[in-house]
Amino acid sequence: MGVICTVVVVTVAFLPHKNPNPAEVFIEHFFSLILVIGTTLLVIFVKRLYRTLEAEENQLTALIQHATEGIILTNEDGLIILANPEAENLFGYTSEEMLRKPIETLIPSRFREKHVGHRKNFNKQPADRKMGSGMALFALRKDGTEFPVEVSLSHFKQGYDKFVLAFVVDITMRKESEDRLLAQKQQLEELTRSMQRLNQDLEQKVDERTRNLQDALQQLEISQQELEEALHKEKELNEIKSRFVSMASHEFRTPLSAILSSAALIKKYEQTEDQQKREKHVQKIRDAVKHLNELLEDFLSLGRIEEGKVNIHPEDIPLASLMQETREEVQGLLKKGQHIDISVDAALVILTDKRLLKHIFVNLLTNAIKFSPENSPISWVANKTGENIRMEVADQGMGIPKEDQHYLFSSFFRAKNVTNIQGTGLGLHIVKRYVDMLSGNIQVESELGKGTSIIISFPNHTL
Repeated sequence: MGVICTVVVVTVAFLPHKNPNPAEVFIEHFFSLILVIGTTLLVIFVKRLYRTLEAEENQLTALIQHATEGIILTNEDGLIILANPEAENLFGYTSEEMLRKPIETLIPSRFREKHVGHRKNFNKQPADRKMGSGMALFALRKDGTEFPVEVSLSHFKQGYDKFVLAFVVDITMRKESEDRLLAQKQQLEELTRSMQRLNQDLEQKVDERTRNLQDALQQLEISQQELEEALHKEKELNEIKSRFVSMASHEFRTPLSAILSSAALIKKYEQTEDQQKREKHVQKIRDAVKHLNELLEDFLSLGRIEEGKVNIHPEDIPLASLMQETREEVQGLLKKGQHIDISVDAALVILTDKRLLKHIFVNLLTNAIKFSPENSPISWVANKTGENIRMEVADQGMGIPKEDQHYLFSSFFRAKNVTNIQGTGLGLHIVKRYVDMLSGNIQVESELGKGTSIIISFPNHTL
């Protein structure tokens, strides 16, 4: 084909010209010659390039087809798009049977679910690696039998598509050899120990008694440590019990006393003109019952957490909408002159459990309202910082003593400067447990007499 092109170009170039000017004819023939040479060189270059590519492709095909390792190529979704003959021999499938099947088809069922997660993580952070060395890794044949393998993974991109190349080696014989060597080693060690026992009976008895004494001393030390730990735990439980008894006796007695006294006064106000007084005491009873319900809800929430009965249902939540909704819900708790200032990007969305997140918000805002004076602002800010979503509730209240901040998230714990204010000591403990369940982080910044900031952060798209 190249020769034909060359002849055609030469023929055209050297056809007789009607131009009588010899100089112009020479120039035309000269450029025609240059064109012929260039065309010929281009044809030669293209043919050589084609032959080189064809040779490389043939070499690569031969390498894959005749490789002594099973070679499997998958796309980003884990679907098999290529399998060489050795892979067919290893797994018992034909190449056509394996095509477009998930790679998990070749993995025992008990490992498939974890493998899907490992595969997705590998696609996110691909790196060449060797698998199966030093651990039990198994593959599944078409007939259902399993066999140990060693797998090397490599990744590459072609345009926007990602591919993973797996080299699979059946190590059944190697494992059998290793097992035999291990058994022989154990037998040799046992023989060596037997010889030592026969030759050193007396020394062994002394050593045995020494070891027994050392074991006894170690056991005594362990028992002492366990006893100290048990005493420490018992002390902690007693402290929790004392805090619980103190809290319960105060928190339950106060609303019950209000209910009893208001009920007695309602009975006293029997006249029609006493209706306003009766309504006043009915409201007191309602408030007391509401407080008791809140106490019981705290106990029930803690019980559900301890029993592992809190289920997480993640969804995309517009933060601005949820914050406005929560502010309206606690509006009735605000003291005179208090107001909640919200700062949040209207487009900010978080993937998490709405019910748990709202419980966290309500608890933090309720605390800020409860422990802040009248005419004080409460700041509520949410923003995205790097890969995290950060939320902060800050007040200008009484603050928390520094020595109490370490125990702030303990159950039934209340700071020494708030014992005269209603509370169970469970609110922040439950908040901390919910934040942990949502893979978040919580911290406290507080200065006595100046206020408190509770800062919560969640990884963006946590769940």
